[in-house]
Amino acid sequence: MTNERYTRFKDISISERILNTVFLLTIGLGYIAALANLYYTHQGRDGKAGLTIEDVTIYYHGSDEQTRLGTAINGIMLPNLKVKSDKDVILAWIQSGADESGYENKIAPILNRDCVMCHNPSVNPSLPDLGNYKGVSEVAHSGAVSTASLIRVSHIHLFGIAFILFFVGKIFLLCDINVYVKRVAVIIPFAAMLLDTLSWFITQSVPSFAYVVVLSGALMGISMGLQVLLSVYQMWFFSVSPKD
Repeated sequence: MTNERYTRFKDISISERILNTVFLLTIGLGYIAALANLYYTHQGRDGKAGLTIEDVTIYYHGSDEQTRLGTAINGIMLPNLKVKSDKDVILAWIQSGADESGYENKIAPILNRDCVMCHNPSVNPSLPDLGNYKGVSEVAHSGAVSTASLIRVSHIHLFGIAFILFFVGKIFLLCDINVYVKRVAVIIPFAAMLLDTLSWFITQSVPSFAYVVVLSGALMGISMGLQVLLSVYQMWFFSVSPKD
């Protein structure tokens, strides 16, 4: 029987531990910032303070009572309007059919002044583009996010998160725990990420799948967070007794 030796945290240098730790802590802080961005991007779509499952449903499936732009103006985007009466101008334009001439004459000046600084692809590709009539029309006529927008966001999401999960997982594999636990643990966040992304598209047609969006996203975050915490703990505070 071969006695193959695998690298564990106890085998790496202090410099490697420092590098791994600052990377993991930075990823953790970045994820917290991403959650804050998620909260402020989606909360209030139902016209109420705070992030609810209804906000998620409205974003992906739409609202029977209001378009995405109308819902945002009544909720999360209202504080961004420098002139509060502009809310009535925008809602009246939506209710009248959201035509291009009305956009050019009344709506574009408001959005360019108060919204375009954040709502443009170069700053935040996950938000609707409010810098032109085509982008505004998508959220003024349809209650749900467009499939094209979901495809654009999902490919960025999959590429970016996959790299993060890969490097976090590579560090986590140095933990001294049961090998089968590790194999399952590194798969879970990837599976949750794929389920999360897939459920975006399903929620467009099946609103109840908004719960899957929330649960799969939470599973990915929790599983990655546990990998980070366990890795940092074993790097600095865990020692294995030598075997006879």
